[in-house]
Amino acid sequence: MRRAIVIGGGMAGMLAAVAVSHAVDDVVIIERDELPDGPRPRKGLPQARHIHILMAGGADAIEDLLPGSIDRWLAEGAHRHRLTSDMVALSPEGWYRRWRPTHYLVTSSRDLLDHVVRSQTLKNHRIQVLPGRQVTGLLGSSSRVSGIALSHITGTGADEEMTADLVIDASGRASRAATWLADLGITEIPEHTLDTGLTYATRIYRAPSGAESIPVINVMADPRSPGPGQAAALAPIEDKQWIVSLGGTRGGEPTDNPEDFTRFALDLRHPLIGQIISRAHPLTDVAITRSTHNRRRYFEKTGTWPEGFIALGDAIATFNPVYGQGMSVAAQGAQALRRELNRTGDVRSVGLSRRVQRAAAGPVDAAWALATAQDIHYTDAHGQVPTWQDRIVSAFTSRLSRTATGSFFMATAMTDVTTMRKGATRLARPSVLGAALLGPLRPPLTEPPLTERERIVLQLKPDNERQNV
Repeated sequence: MRRAIVIGGGMAGMLAAVAVSHAVDDVVIIERDELPDGPRPRKGLPQARHIHILMAGGADAIEDLLPGSIDRWLAEGAHRHRLTSDMVALSPEGWYRRWRPTHYLVTSSRDLLDHVVRSQTLKNHRIQVLPGRQVTGLLGSSSRVSGIALSHITGTGADEEMTADLVIDASGRASRAATWLADLGITEIPEHTLDTGLTYATRIYRAPSGAESIPVINVMADPRSPGPGQAAALAPIEDKQWIVSLGGTRGGEPTDNPEDFTRFALDLRHPLIGQIISRAHPLTDVAITRSTHNRRRYFEKTGTWPEGFIALGDAIATFNPVYGQGMSVAAQGAQALRRELNRTGDVRSVGLSRRVQRAAAGPVDAAWALATAQDIHYTDAHGQVPTWQDRIVSAFTSRLSRTATGSFFMATAMTDVTTMRKGATRLARPSVLGAALLGPLRPPLTEPPLTERERIVLQLKPDNERQNV
C-alpha cells in the first residue's frame, strides 16, 4: 500500500494532499490544531485576520486541482474582480487606469478561502487528517526519507513513528525542514532573508448600502522615498463587509489603537482609503501582525536531496504579504507535484522529489523577484543591501510601472506577471522593452479613477470640493 504524509493542514497542505492523492492509497495530513468545520479562524494562522487577495494564477491552479472552487467561493460571498477595471490603485509612479479586463482576482476572508479548499479536499476518501500532533523529525537517511516521528501536542501519550513513501512538508512559516534535514546529514541549505520590519494592522467594516461590491482600492508605498514605507488596501469580502489593512515598515508602523487607524490611512500618499473608512462603521478591533519578512530557502540547490521528501508553500519561501503571492505560490507548487506524478505514475520513482523541488522553485523565484526588488530599497530593511544589479532592476521596474499608468499594453504585460499567470520573463520580451522605451501614451491621472456612482455610494465629494476629514 502506498502512503503519503502531508505536514500541515493549511491551504498548502490541503492542495498538496489533493495533488498526490491519485498516486497513493492513503494520504495522512498531520495537523497541530483541530480544523474548523466552517469558515472560521484557525488557531495556527494568525495572519488570516488580514487582507488576502487570491491572484488569477493561484485561483486558476486551485480550480485545476479542485474544480468548482471558484463557484463555491462566489456562492458563499467572495468577490471576483476584473483587472484592471475593478481596481483603483496608486502605484509609486502614479494612478493606474482602469483598462478593460484581461485578468481577475478573488477577495474574501482567508477563513472562507481555506474553508472551501478544506471541505473540497476532505471529500476525497483517500485523505484523512490526524489532528493534535506535531512532527519531531524525519525517519530514514540522507538518501531516502521513509516517514516521520511525531508526538502529541498535549504531551500525553507515547511518541509515534509513521512510515510513508512520500513526506511533504507544507507546515508554513514555522517549518523545521532545515533542522530535520540537518539531522539526516543534509546541511548548508542556502537561505536568504529580507525584513522591512513591516507591521500589518487590520479592521473589518460594514459596507454602506450600495457599496458592498466596490473595486479593490490600493494605496501603495514608494520604497524609493526617504523614510518608512506606508500603505493601505481595502477589499470587499463576504457578508457585505470590507476588510481594510494598513502596512508600515520599520519606523512607520501602524498601531493597534483604533483611534489611530483612520488617521494613519488619511496620512498616506493619498487619503482616499482614510476618507472612505471615516464614514464606515467598524465591526472589529484592530488586529496586528509583525511576522512579515521575506525568507527563501533554496532546497533545489543542495548537493544532496533525499528521495521521499518534498517541501512546498511557505516551507520553501515566505513573502511580504503586501504582494499577495503566498497562496498562489502554494497552489502552483501543488500543481508541479501533480504534473511530475502524472509523468512518472509512482511516488517512489527515482528522482521524483528532486524534480518536484526544482519545478516548485519556478513560481517561488518569480514571486521572490517581485517582492525583493521593491523591499530591498526600503529604509532600514535588514538582510540584504542593494547591489548595482538591484538598482538596475528597480529602475527598470519603475519604468515599466510608469509606462503602465498610460499604456494598456504595458498594464496587461505587468498584470500577466503580478497575477502569476506568466513568469517574469514576460517583461523581457522585445515588445515590452520597446513599450518601456516609448513610455506612457497618456498623461498621468491626478485623481483616483472612480466612477460617479462610486463617489456617491462612498460619500466622496467631487475632486474640486474634496477636503480631508
